[in-house]
Amino acid sequence: MVIESLRSRIKKRLERYIELDVNGIRSCVLKILLNVKKFTVDKLHRTLSTKFKLSRTAVASMVGYIHSKLGILRAHKDSYKAPIVYFLKEDYADLIRGALKKAPPTPS
Repeated sequence: MVIESLRSRIKKRLERYIELDVNGIRSCVLKILLNVKKFTVDKLHRTLSTKFKLSRTAVASMVGYIHSKLGILRAHKDSYKAPIVYFLKEDYADLIRGALKKAPPTPS
């Protein structure tokens, strides 16, 4: 019961997050997360830079928000100097797919 309530809250947060996506960046990030499963901020920035004009700081901020507020990512750091590696929590992949399907089309 508690887990289902958590899933429904995350679903609502995801849908709200995508609703506020005016330029398609948020949807693109979520699609990338579904495909790569494991990434660093630098790797995500390189991927997004091919399609959007974004600073590394903006990407880091977006990842931080997704990690802390949406709760769909796990973070791991091997050592003090190593970059943080983020992983998509597989339990929420279906919620992301559902939220992306419900989302209005974004400009390409």
